Amino acid sequence: MPEMDGFEVARTVRLNRAFDGVVLVALTGYASESDKSRALAAGFDFHLTKPLSLDKL
Repeated sequence: MPEMDGFEVARTVRLNRAFDGVVLVALTGYASESDKSRALAAGFDFHLTKPLSLDKL
């Protein structure tokens, strides 16, 4: 994204009380444990990796 990455979007959403009920899902090709930890620390609720199966979704 041109202005901010997904991590910054997640952090920004989490700071806004108007979005308290929003569920954030990171869908990425990065699958290491450190990638997952980074996504969850940024505020994502779930970290899913590509290719994504419908069963997992």
